[in-house]
Amino acid sequence: MLTRKQLELLEFIQKRTQRDGVPPSFDEMKDALDLRSKSGIHRLITALEERGFIRRLAHRARALEIIKLPESMERAAREKAAQESEALAAPAAKSGTSGFAPRVIEGDRPETPPAALPIETVYARELPVMGRIAAGVPIEAISEVSHHVAVPGSMLSGRGEHYALEVKGDSMIEAGINDGDIVVIRETSTATNGEIVVALVEDHEATLKRFYRRGNMIALEAANSAYETRMLRDDQVKVQGKLVGLIRSY
Repeated sequence: MLTRKQLELLEFIQKRTQRDGVPPSFDEMKDALDLRSKSGIHRLITALEERGFIRRLAHRARALEIIKLPESMERAAREKAAQESEALAAPAAKSGTSGFAPRVIEGDRPETPPAALPIETVYARELPVMGRIAAGVPIEAISEVSHHVAVPGSMLSGRGEHYALEVKGDSMIEAGINDGDIVVIRETSTATNGEIVVALVEDHEATLKRFYRRGNMIALEAANSAYETRMLRDDQVKVQGKLVGLIRSY
């Protein structure tokens, strides 16, 4: 059972996330609920999180994710959709003609409707862009956030933390990764052979390469025949994450 303010906040977060692709800021939530300080918003968010309606995601801007909605909100959304559908159909019905006559192709159809899309495929999330990473000769390890980028939730995999990196160099072009691309990385310390990973070399250099374990050696393989595969002892390489997505601007 939610209080009126909790319900108002949840509804505001849902509407703004659907409209903008990212949740509202704490200042926007404070203004929308007419509260004097953000501490009240923090308390409401904590209560919603404890009741399983939202989840806070660490180390991300506007890091809120709606997990479920109360039955009353879901029912209201369905009723609104039905009313909008009826409103669109009314003019055609009044004139005796239909503005749209669908052509139906006969064929098999599934016995059960497809499942609703999970939250991750609907909402975008803002990820920190942790500077630039070499797709070539390793550069110094990256730890500073340069800016944030909105990433579709469908691009994120698993339950680990995610971050983004800007690619520098051309050593991964045969894997479709070009200079200037933004790669989305899921944090992990393990990888299987053939996966593209962020590898930390000797604790101070970071590079984006395909990972292979060969006995007690690690091979960091480029996707460009102009670059040689680097062979390193396994104690010289630490996996920092694996590639799960790519964003390109034209």
